[in-house]
Amino acid sequence: MTQSRGVIAIPPNAALLLIDVQRGFEPQSWDYWVPPGGTRNNPNAELVIAQLIDAWRAYERPVLHVKHDSINRRSPLRPRASTNEISAAARPMGNEPVYRKRVNSAFTGTTLERDLRARRIDTLVVAGLTTDHCVSTSVRMASNLGFTTLVVSDATATFDRLGPDGALYPAELIHRTALASLHEEFAIVVTADTVFRGLAQSDDVLLAG
Repeated sequence: MTQSRGVIAIPPNAALLLIDVQRGFEPQSWDYWVPPGGTRNNPNAELVIAQLIDAWRAYERPVLHVKHDSINRRSPLRPRASTNEISAAARPMGNEPVYRKRVNSAFTGTTLERDLRARRIDTLVVAGLTTDHCVSTSVRMASNLGFTTLVVSDATATFDRLGPDGALYPAELIHRTALASLHEEFAIVVTADTVFRGLAQSDDVLLAG
């Protein structure tokens, strides 16, 4: 992956890794995930995710889905709940693998790492929910495993959180600090526009070659 003049060229084999883009994170289930009166930031995350998916499919690049099967019987992400389903904005196509996990990391208890190495995929572009939980955990592990990782800031989101002291931390603050903790340590944090420009640049290089 190369970077010049603010544009990051996305390698041809870079995979779009979608973390937990499920109905359980849509508004009807927010009461489970947030304290009373809490909210989610970035309500447009699913729209941006859908745009990323369209771009990846148009460029015929790998799209990988991760789905959380919660062991918590109250969770909207429990396996038999309708809210466990992948959101309409990110519905997989027949040739796109879906990895089911039961913990925060997309690499734990799945064949994701093995499959990436078998396909010689060494770069991941990550989007999904939530920024500070499964996205962050998966990105940190991806980095530790040696994958080059980009996190798309406007294609991720999280919720208000209650601290151990009872203080309520707004979702946008949680989102921004989670991304700040990842940036240039475990990943490069970018916007979707940067990714789209990078896809176009790398495609131009391929055509020129």
